[in-house]
Amino acid sequence: MATNLEVTMRLDVRVPMRDGVDLSADIYLPQADGPFPVVLMRTPYSNNVDSVITKARRLANRGYACVVQDVRGRWDSGGEYYAFHQEIDDGFDTQEWVGQQDWCDGNIGMSGASYGGCVQWLSAPLRNKYLKAMVPRVMCTDYYRGLMHPGGAFQLNVMMTWGMRTNGRTGQSIDYHNWTEAFRSLPLTDLAGNTGRDLEFWKDWLAHPEDDEYWNRVNTERRFSEIEVPALIMGGWYDLYATDTFANFKGLRENGGSVAARGSKLIVGPWPHALATSTKTGDIDFGVASLLDLESIELNWFDRWLKRLDTGPEDAPIRLFVMGANRWREENEWPLARTDWQAWQLHSEGSANTARGDGTLSLDVPGVEASDSFIYDPEMPVQTIGGNNCCSPDIVPWGPYDQRPAEARHDVLCYTSEVLSEDLEVTGPVRLELFAATDGLDTDWTAKLVDVSPSGYAKNLCDGIIRARYRSGFDKAILLEPGNVYEYEISVGVTSNVFKKGHRIRLEVSSSNFPRFDRNLNTGGQLYTETDMRVARQTIYHSGDYPSQLILPVINT
Repeated sequence: MATNLEVTMRLDVRVPMRDGVDLSADIYLPQADGPFPVVLMRTPYSNNVDSVITKARRLANRGYACVVQDVRGRWDSGGEYYAFHQEIDDGFDTQEWVGQQDWCDGNIGMSGASYGGCVQWLSAPLRNKYLKAMVPRVMCTDYYRGLMHPGGAFQLNVMMTWGMRTNGRTGQSIDYHNWTEAFRSLPLTDLAGNTGRDLEFWKDWLAHPEDDEYWNRVNTERRFSEIEVPALIMGGWYDLYATDTFANFKGLRENGGSVAARGSKLIVGPWPHALATSTKTGDIDFGVASLLDLESIELNWFDRWLKRLDTGPEDAPIRLFVMGANRWREENEWPLARTDWQAWQLHSEGSANTARGDGTLSLDVPGVEASDSFIYDPEMPVQTIGGNNCCSPDIVPWGPYDQRPAEARHDVLCYTSEVLSEDLEVTGPVRLELFAATDGLDTDWTAKLVDVSPSGYAKNLCDGIIRARYRSGFDKAILLEPGNVYEYEISVGVTSNVFKKGHRIRLEVSSSNFPRFDRNLNTGGQLYTETDMRVARQTIYHSGDYPSQLILPVINT
């Protein structure tokens, strides 16, 4: 294996696309006899920043040619930028151009995180003959459910902060906005009037609140059978794409278009979107063992698939960090085959409001029980406190934080287990089957899984939302009959956590998690163009007739 090679740089090399637009690429070549396998990175965040240059040079030191390209309409590349849709053909055309260069040996691997992962997923189904492997970090493949409209609600914080940062050819500062005011501005379609910025793709995101053809064009989750290269997928329990990370892995393992694709692998740690950059996420320090050298792991992947080197014994397909126990563990499938799917029932005497209320969570089957109720006022939404957020933790924090401020609100129902007499591990997807009614035509329901320590510290693990009008599917809105009881299934996310002996399990239920998600104004009107709002009267049922239950993936080890 060639190591510590000197590097030749070729900067601002123009790469032609099929429509005549040229994109700019910086190329890093080993000073050795070629040709070489190539690692391709495509980014909207500039190919001329220290972290990218350092990585490119490191790869060239190890005998790889490295190509780092500004995507269309960003930095030194030509054309107009439009998020996501442009990357399908541009990715394929770039791979085709790279594969035909005399310094390329015909083997390309792609690397990158977030949008740098999206460019990999979007172009992979086109099956360019030169593409042999991918390492997509922290990215979804279903942009409707995974990014824009999880549970049918608009992921406001991420889309507003990230969208405004990428509004223009170069990076845009968003440090001088009054974010409290900006998030609350209505209507959401008037971003220019609210913040002084005009984003074409923002308008389109909001013009397509249902999962329609606009979103299908960039949905790779429905095209896993067309992907023939293996992916080393990386994610974090507190990343906004935590659930999607597992969906991508499972989709390729079960439906990938080749044996190699079905050999894809997954690494998930106790990290936010930035992955293994610190032992601490939010309030919690998970210890030095929580950090992995992801760059070395990635290089090993490329050595295997691009250089065909013997990289040692085969690892298990999945490597997970189990929080609470704070240790890594290898697994073979998702969900885990040994999962005990336990139905934890919601109970109360009608006053589950706040953590001091009478809401309980147990395995006991409910009988005749009083319902719980609260008032949801969109003018005073429940504040987001950490969680699976991105990408501005100085604006909206990410990771685990004490949820007691939210749990002190009367519009947050809390259902808490008895003190655990022994450790209980929950690893897998979490969901809530909720029976609820509102007095309007539409509303939201939120759920959050919390680990409560003996001190009372309430650590969030994962959360989710469902917009009531999309309870039957995201392709068509169906308004409610006021007062009717409906069953809702809420994806509460994924986690791996040991609730330690002496701790308690808590479920929070409410109707807002703002500004992570936009506020449902409860009118049943047109989403994103309305400005009127109404107060909603909410009722949660848990009885023999309406058995609201939290489904936990319990692992007995």
